[in-house]
Amino acid sequence: MPTLPSAPLRLTAPDGRAAFGVYQGIVPELSWRTLALTPLQRLSRKLHHKRWQYAALAHDDFLIAAAVVDVGWNSTAFAYLFDRKQGKVVAAANANGLPGIGVSMADRAFGDARFRLPGKRFAFARAGDVLRLSVACRELSLDAEIDLSAMPPVLAVVAPANYLAHSTHKSGGLPARGEARCAAGRYDLSAATASLDYSNGLLARETRWRWASAHGAGIGFNLQQGYMGREENAVWLGGRLWRVGAATFDYQTENPLAPWRIRSDDGMVDLTFTPEGARREDKNLIIAASRYVQPVGRFDGELIDPDSGTRHAVRALAGVTEDHVSRW
Repeated sequence: MPTLPSAPLRLTAPDGRAAFGVYQGIVPELSWRTLALTPLQRLSRKLHHKRWQYAALAHDDFLIAAAVVDVGWNSTAFAYLFDRKQGKVVAAANANGLPGIGVSMADRAFGDARFRLPGKRFAFARAGDVLRLSVACRELSLDAEIDLSAMPPVLAVVAPANYLAHSTHKSGGLPARGEARCAAGRYDLSAATASLDYSNGLLARETRWRWASAHGAGIGFNLQQGYMGREENAVWLGGRLWRVGAATFDYQTENPLAPWRIRSDDGMVDLTFTPEGARREDKNLIIAASRYVQPVGRFDGELIDPDSGTRHAVRALAGVTEDHVSRW
């Protein structure tokens, strides 16, 4: 399997066209300011500009997820802790802000991102090869350090998506340390594995996707069906990164806690996802709305090495799926 080309220096070429492609590495300059746009597109650019940073901390006993999201005219943040032994979300915190109030986000993959309102603070802070994730809310307290020093190859994608252009960076298999605290108790992160998603793009008013992500030491995958097509579908195995084909998600939309079957059309991925519980959130803010369910559970199945044809078993790998519709 040929190695993916190195990530470009910026999201746009000198002529203003987006640097569409699937790459390995990090795009250092994450700005759409030089993207060639029509006058109408320039006028509405801020309304379509969406950025978010997401992290998951997977453990045999629990899974923690947190995100800071800036959608231009609004912002939000959330964090939750799912106890896998109890099969439920034992702590969840979220907050919404007004344009430019409470949120700040660097145009840098796996960099600084903050959301703050009275009594609620969600923050990613980058210092060298450490990304610190902290949450300070009444419902949940989190202090985690994610080690980036031996980061596996980063997947970087620039694609048309469902409007003009979108970029995403994804990585996983990252060691973490720290702790989370909530009413259910204290959770030690020393055996947790972190995965990261930084996305920055110009998206349509309505955006839909299905997603599956799981990462452990030396193994991981990111699969999506929706606004990015097949562009961000990838597998990490033994320190290598490769693309896979379009993904299909077979599941019961009315019962997302039933088993899911997720496969790629090139036969490289064949997985069964068994949910253990889920985080759900439905919002209707009149001018914006979202329907969101993120089941947490285990993946079993196999990944096929495209070079050798070797079948690599996936056994009880902790992760998430997602069914998400946003009008933003």
